[in-house]
Amino acid sequence: MKPLTVVIAGGGTGGHLYPGIAVARELLQRVPEAKVTFAGTARGIEARVVPREGFELDLLRSAALKGTSPAALARGLGLLPLSGVDAWRILSKRRPDIVLGVGGYSSGPVVLAAAMRGIPTMLLEQNAVPGLTNRLLAHVVSAAAVTFASTVSFFGRRAFVAGNPIRQEFVAASRQTGAGDGASGAVPRVLIFGGSQGAHAINMAMVEAAPRLADGRLAVTHQTGERDLESVRAAYRKAGLDARVEPFLYEMDREMTAADVVVCRAGATTLAELTAAGKPAVLIPLPTAADDHQRKNAEVLVGAGAAEMIEQKDLSGAAIAGRIAALIADAPRRERMATAARAFARPDAARVIVDRALELAGRER
Repeated sequence: MKPLTVVIAGGGTGGHLYPGIAVARELLQRVPEAKVTFAGTARGIEARVVPREGFELDLLRSAALKGTSPAALARGLGLLPLSGVDAWRILSKRRPDIVLGVGGYSSGPVVLAAAMRGIPTMLLEQNAVPGLTNRLLAHVVSAAAVTFASTVSFFGRRAFVAGNPIRQEFVAASRQTGAGDGASGAVPRVLIFGGSQGAHAINMAMVEAAPRLADGRLAVTHQTGERDLESVRAAYRKAGLDARVEPFLYEMDREMTAADVVVCRAGATTLAELTAAGKPAVLIPLPTAADDHQRKNAEVLVGAGAAEMIEQKDLSGAAIAGRIAALIADAPRRERMATAARAFARPDAARVIVDRALELAGRER
């Protein structure tokens, strides 16, 4: 029998890609001789992250069809035939035993082509409401791993609840002590990020907040994306605030481990990592997220006492500085929030998904 071969398709954002990386690592831990490769675009986050993680990436030509300008939509539609050709080529080259789609527009052509060729397929759906690609593929795939029980209805009998797979570094982070707890006179640390591309609204709010936070004893790590990198660095420098500002943070597990408070969006993968690491957070949901799913995600954690939320319409320098300062000053409350966050963690999600993938591929667990 030839070694197990798996293609993981999709990406575009960290929220889609990193669950796929978590599954890839679990597969290789269970089946060391397996060959796991990724398929995505040259423009998505996968182009720089997948090679860094030690996996091969096959490229296909694909572009978004939803939430774009008319010109971008026309381009995306024009690329559809080429996407299909590229997907077919990738499958012919890799000859996978199973194809996993992690979401994002590059996932669709590869998963659809695999289904047409009779190759077992599985979708990973991180959000309560599936994205366009996964909704379109719902009736042609072999299985769908979902995070929320309420999502099962979109996929019917194909669905199973697994949770959102995260890299094991985040699970390990939750077991560490002495880091990110503000103990022993350590300077309290705040981690700020808005997603793989950064978040302009959060960046600008922190520019306003910097002078308000400069009087406190505080260290900031801020992922800005490329657009606002220099303006945010300049604002922290002018305020005299101890800050490390980067366009992208590759070792997010280490950054979360070191943090006392996290300020971020409320995407499903971000929340899965937060809860696994057990970190109190101020959540700022992306208001343009499909079906307002980020706000719904955030409300679950806020209701459980695991996080605070500021809607973007209410976001300002004063608002975010006030929340950060209050949490930094209240260690017992941070600990209660961390405990509440850990109650949502599903550290076995990758294992559950790999169990099902091996079944579909006809391999023993």
